[in-house]
Amino acid sequence: MAKLTFVGGIHPYDGKDLSKDKPIKEVLPKGDLVYPLSQHIGAPATPIVKKGDRVLTGQKIAEATGFVSAPVYATVSGTVKAIEERRVVTGDNVMSIVVENDGLYEEVEYGPVKPFEEMTKEDIIEAVKEAGIVGMGGAGFPTFIKLSPKEPEKIEYVIVNCAECEPYLTSDYRRMIEEPEKLIGGLKVSLKLFDKARGILAVEDNKPDCIELLKKLTKDEPKISVKALKTKYPQGSERHLIYAVTGRAINSAMLPADAGCVVNNVDTEVAIYRAVMEGRPLMERIVTVTGDAIADPRNFKVRIGTNYHELIEEAGGFKTEPEKIISGGPMMGFGIFDLDVPTTKTASALLCLSKDDVSAMKPTACINCGRCVEVCPGRIVPSKVASAAEHYDEETFIKLNGMECCECGCCSFVCPAKRTLTQSIKSMRKMQLAKKKK
Repeated sequence: MAKLTFVGGIHPYDGKDLSKDKPIKEVLPKGDLVYPLSQHIGAPATPIVKKGDRVLTGQKIAEATGFVSAPVYATVSGTVKAIEERRVVTGDNVMSIVVENDGLYEEVEYGPVKPFEEMTKEDIIEAVKEAGIVGMGGAGFPTFIKLSPKEPEKIEYVIVNCAECEPYLTSDYRRMIEEPEKLIGGLKVSLKLFDKARGILAVEDNKPDCIELLKKLTKDEPKISVKALKTKYPQGSERHLIYAVTGRAINSAMLPADAGCVVNNVDTEVAIYRAVMEGRPLMERIVTVTGDAIADPRNFKVRIGTNYHELIEEAGGFKTEPEKIISGGPMMGFGIFDLDVPTTKTASALLCLSKDDVSAMKPTACINCGRCVEVCPGRIVPSKVASAAEHYDEETFIKLNGMECCECGCCSFVCPAKRTLTQSIKSMRKMQLAKKKK
């Protein structure tokens, strides 16, 4: 079996054995549901309900504002308790709709779904847009825009990122094992938008059961293939995934469409299937709750807006008090200080670790060993780029191609001097991107 990959990368402890073999468990929220109006890149959604209104599961409660935006739907029935700022996982206070859950889970009656064979490309795009689907791998870019490139005739590949290379995360794995038909169905929907495109399910080879299952289910699908990727972090990074499966290179100034590709996450494709084939908006996602501090690590089917405290409770609580709690995985996730926050469309995991190894490290001077260069998938010199960032030397940072960093964390992981290379580069990249927007 061919092992497709890229240059660079690392092999950290993956921690997937904690949760990968347990079936997904559905969680019904008990307390209030909080729906931030900014769960996506772009303009916040605008509320179309007011305090005191009764809402039903599946009812639109906030509509998209402007082109780059996405609507928000209630995931339980209940009463709008407030429209106010609430803290989200990043630590920011974001305007949110708070719904008091009545525990009845009464649902709206969804309208009739047009047969897929009769749907035009415009019908599909509109269904995805109206469903409020955004990239569920973390970025949160409205999916209907990704599916509407300027030159759709030039799209040759629709790639589903089934790599799940981030350590500890197993939500995509469980979705592929338990609901592969919806994943493949979503890919078929996406392929209808691009006349020349072929579909690729790109899976790391540490998931042989997924590869076998997906190949079996797509053996009679001439436009869909399953590609085995070498198990290596960050194999699921969009740029490096495209290179691994097509041999086409893109840089930070390019979009996947510039290389003739559209890339979607597993959960995103499932949401596309449900929106187009079932007429259902985006209301749930799979979240991995794991780590050595969790009593019963596993994956949960979570209604968006559910409080993180409830997920910890569903996972048996803490068996030891965690020193570090991370939203996402250990490589690209970020530490959080408050669990009283809601899950959102982009919430992939909650990682609870008994030890905070990173905080215990004491950075020392660079020894010019070159390890960061060897592992960098962006083919830059992280030690020099980070030094430029630390000295606010923007000219040198740009000259050294600092914007090509994908913030994967490989350099920080291997650095024997324990320098916070990725964090320094990430801060400078944010400054440069903010300047571009101005």
